[in-house]
Amino acid sequence: MEPVDAASPGFPIAVAQFAPDADADANLAEITRLAELAVARGARLVVFPEYSSWFTPEPGPEWHAKAERVGGRFTERLAELATRLDVHLVAGMIERLDGEEHRVGNTVVAVAPGGDIVARYRKLHLYDAFGQRESAWVAPGEIAAPEVFEAGGLRFGLQTCYDVRFPEVTRRIVDAGADVVCMPAEWVRGPLKESHWRVLTTARALENTMYVAAADHAPPVGAGNSMVVDPMGVEVATIGEGTDVAVAWVSRERIEAVRRLNPALALRRFDVTERRG
Repeated sequence: MEPVDAASPGFPIAVAQFAPDADADANLAEITRLAELAVARGARLVVFPEYSSWFTPEPGPEWHAKAERVGGRFTERLAELATRLDVHLVAGMIERLDGEEHRVGNTVVAVAPGGDIVARYRKLHLYDAFGQRESAWVAPGEIAAPEVFEAGGLRFGLQTCYDVRFPEVTRRIVDAGADVVCMPAEWVRGPLKESHWRVLTTARALENTMYVAAADHAPPVGAGNSMVVDPMGVEVATIGEGTDVAVAWVSRERIEAVRRLNPALALRRFDVTERRG
């Protein structure tokens, strides 16, 4: 992919919102349709939701049966699509893990034009909250250095859904050099949940003076409201409750301008360290 010209308004990215279900073929068809729509609207990187490969509202033993390896059919189809459309694709999947007989990985992959997987991420904080217990069926990711990839002259990192409630996750990603965080999500609807989604996603962008591209499931299970938030906390692109894509232009110039005005990263006095015990 060619770098974006310095005179351009930035690099066009999209969030794609839909409701994945237990039909893997239908999910891939919808990913293809939305990726094509995003590219037609100018996007050169598209972020899809958590669990885009396969999903049921209540986890159970069938999740393990439907899980795939990274490099399996789902990621192969993403690679073919990324190559055909000349676009980066970021999407969540359920991953089959070595040594796990019941649990799966809640994994995000970033695929580049040409088909290479340029970054992957396994969800660190599992959704054992609001009456749910994701950890019964999903294994937490191991803490490791964040993987960052480049596109359009910017650096992108990955995190997932419930991780947004833990600000140190995003802080580690910005410390690894990311300008934009891609955040696939399956943000379950509920009392005040849409408010939490907006506040937390905006806060992660503001406190790190970076962009956050958050792609959620469409209702009725997900809250919707997928968005791209800029380093000043502005929702520069937002989807409501429907299935759609929204495109925003992200730029290093905007990040640098905000950081000159609000040098919060430079002024901080604490680092992030792993909690022990």
